[in-house]
Amino acid sequence: MQIDLIAVGKRIPAWIESGFKEYTKRLPKNINFKLIEINPAVRGKSNSAENYKLKEEENINAALAKDSLMIIFDEHGKSISSTSLAKKLQSWNDEQQHISLIIGGPDGLSDEIKKKANQTWSLSEMTLPHGLVRVMVVEQLYRAWSITQNHPYHRE
Repeated sequence: MQIDLIAVGKRIPAWIESGFKEYTKRLPKNINFKLIEINPAVRGKSNSAENYKLKEEENINAALAKDSLMIIFDEHGKSISSTSLAKKLQSWNDEQQHISLIIGGPDGLSDEIKKKANQTWSLSEMTLPHGLVRVMVVEQLYRAWSITQNHPYHRE
């Protein structure tokens, strides 16, 4: 199973990077996990948020693996529990699916990316720092794996 985390943004604080690396190294070998960082569009006085999102859309589309299941994160998306994610992770592994998890930039994701997505998930109704979302996503992947293995990391 291949999971790509496509994230707009490159300047991540060291404490975020540390947390991200910690959970990434905990993932088992059968989960081929890759972070693909997308440069955010250059912000200027004369451009709009829509223009930034369109530029980032181009870069996201270029990074997407063909035929991958595309899941975006948005505060208006569907909430998903850790146990539900564990079931999805098991199914993805059984089917050897390629998954693309997408985190937008400061202005969010373009309407076209939102339409193209197979699923839209929410980690919270609150707006979260994009770097922190990276840590939350990889931690939840590790937690989901631990549930499938009856590992004591996850407790009900």
